[in-house]
Amino acid sequence: MPTVAQALECVFVCQMLSNLYRDIVVFRYEASTKEIYILTAGDIQIVISPAGQWRFI
Repeated sequence: MPTVAQALECVFVCQMLSNLYRDIVVFRYEASTKEIYILTAGDIQIVISPAGQWRFI
């Protein structure tokens, strides 16, 4: 299960991507690493850690 910090940051990141008119192609929670992965149609890749910190990959 995602953490509360991840969930809040996920909403922020998805809203940011929406404001940039980017389609979200893949949205996945990886249980083994406890990270959320987001891939957009413009090849933007974002990982959100359990602490709620996001980064581009």
